[in-house]
Amino acid sequence: MISKSTIDRVFETARVEEVIGEFVQLKKSGSNFKGLSPFSDERTPSFMVSPVKQIWKDFSSGKGGNVVSFLMEHEHYSYPEAIKYLAKKYNIEIEETVQTDEQKKQADERESMFLVSKFAKDYFQKTLLDTEQGKAIGLSYFKERGFLKETIQKFDLGYCLDEWDGFTKEALNKGYSLSYLEKTGLTIVKDSKQFDRFKGRVMFPIHSMSGRILGFGGRTLSNDKKTAKYVNSPESEIYHKSKILYGIYQAKKEIAKQDNCYLVEGYTDVISFNQSGIENVVASSGTALTAEQIRLISRLTKNITVLFDGDAAGIRASLRGIDLILEQGMNVKVVAFPEGEDPDSFAKSCSDAELKEYLEKSSQDFINFKVSLLLVDTKNDPIKKASLIRDIVTSISKIPDSIQQEVYVQECSRIMDISERVLFSELAQLQAKFSKQSHQKPIKKPLAVVKQEEAQLSEVDSLYILEKEIIRILLLFGNYESSFTDWIEKEDEEGNSILEKEVYVNKVSQELYVSLQDDEIEFTNEIFREIYYEMIHQLNQEDQIDIDAFINHENPEIASMVTSILMDDERYALSDWERKNIFVTQAKEVLSKLVTDAVLNLRRILIDKKINELLEEAKQEDQSSVDLEMVNDYTGLKRRLFEKLKRVV
Repeated sequence: MISKSTIDRVFETARVEEVIGEFVQLKKSGSNFKGLSPFSDERTPSFMVSPVKQIWKDFSSGKGGNVVSFLMEHEHYSYPEAIKYLAKKYNIEIEETVQTDEQKKQADERESMFLVSKFAKDYFQKTLLDTEQGKAIGLSYFKERGFLKETIQKFDLGYCLDEWDGFTKEALNKGYSLSYLEKTGLTIVKDSKQFDRFKGRVMFPIHSMSGRILGFGGRTLSNDKKTAKYVNSPESEIYHKSKILYGIYQAKKEIAKQDNCYLVEGYTDVISFNQSGIENVVASSGTALTAEQIRLISRLTKNITVLFDGDAAGIRASLRGIDLILEQGMNVKVVAFPEGEDPDSFAKSCSDAELKEYLEKSSQDFINFKVSLLLVDTKNDPIKKASLIRDIVTSISKIPDSIQQEVYVQECSRIMDISERVLFSELAQLQAKFSKQSHQKPIKKPLAVVKQEEAQLSEVDSLYILEKEIIRILLLFGNYESSFTDWIEKEDEEGNSILEKEVYVNKVSQELYVSLQDDEIEFTNEIFREIYYEMIHQLNQEDQIDIDAFINHENPEIASMVTSILMDDERYALSDWERKNIFVTQAKEVLSKLVTDAVLNLRRILIDKKINELLEEAKQEDQSSVDLEMVNDYTGLKRRLFEKLKRVV
């Protein structure tokens, strides 16, 4: 296990904005950073990172936490793996205590599959570089493709021996379970026999955005036409081909830096471009482009340049991908290579400077590209030309931004020599059609059921919200002092009882503690109760609430809740209210009222609950057995609370 001192050093050193910035494109927003949620499909930023508090919050999905919890959520790391990832990033030496057999058994299935995949990657690369067969066959192939040793190591390229079970035997000898070898697809199990899936193939490991091995692509070097040229890992718990992009790990920094991503089809296209100095490139690995893959890119940039082979038939088949990119709110450009060329071959046929120049000069807007590609087929046939125009308008209809739609309509009008009015009319018809298709009638519930559910939710939510507000005040302002007001009952000179106002200064945490203690109030929510008790313990020990202890809490539910509360105050920054001349009153300016109202409102809800309980007893028992005087006392107390809150009973 990792020692506590190492974990403490990681939390002290790691910067949440730096780590998250490797996965999400962040933009400065006041003292914070904001970006598109990496956990949901959105076009308006709702993801906030606070460098000051060293926490993050995704307002679209409700997720939040510290730097470790982000890696656990985004990359599906275990807690130890997230710590190790950060330790490696910040050059922190890891001190470990001996792990027991029981702790080893507790590693989950997913983690075991990652470990097997990493072993396979290391084994295949070692086989490529250190064995006679690997060097003679695998390494020779890569060198023939023009790949340098540095490039081979950068992409962890490897080779699987041309033996039925060479890899499987080695993995089993090293103690890896056959079950996980089968689940990752590395080994095929038939009855009592095991076979290497990638026998005799050069290997292309597929990395996650953080560098974990998700699966493999293997290319055969055999001339047998019955043998599939490429074989990929099967779908598994860690490998979903529709959700990953080859090269994203090596490309992520450059994509964010260049604010553009080149999208190609194959592994070797990515590798050749990298070797030519163009690193912001990823591949869909020969599969049809998916919305999940596009959203993966959108975390880093809003701009995609699709690179097509110089094959007209293949280009036409791939045009659907452009509409899909537009539909996700991305900006798309297209580059087509000369007939018979693909990104890999073209990169090898020219210098690095010539390749970059070609990409810049040949980059076209998607409308110009579609027109140049398909106009040839119309051969001045009005019907075919009309069909092409409808095709382009269909693409424009996919764009969610209405201003961009109008700009593209104007461009289409200019190129195709057709009036904007006709194009806008066609666009409106398409949008109406799509809207009608997606429209679904809401499911009606019986009125009585709805009312009952709403009543239950209202009662539960009121208490939850007020308890959460008290925890929020303690987290944000518990260590502050403020002026509070109390009314002391005294006698005047004539002996009459009067109330005299007394103003005193007290720490917010102390004020809340005394108020809750006087009323013997217990938190009903388990997480809030645990947070509160830990706060009281901290105050007794150090006279301060240590926020970092909660942000980095070992209980992920507490860490998540605290982060969520702390980041709620940053929500207004997403809307740029100040730029719109909407100014939010700072809580510190009305801190005394904030504390008093929170306590009084909590008392009000609890009194309501007590009154309802007494009245419920009155319904079920003889009226005389219920203490009606107690009901009246509680009702009077409620009235006084409403007076203090300046509300009407």
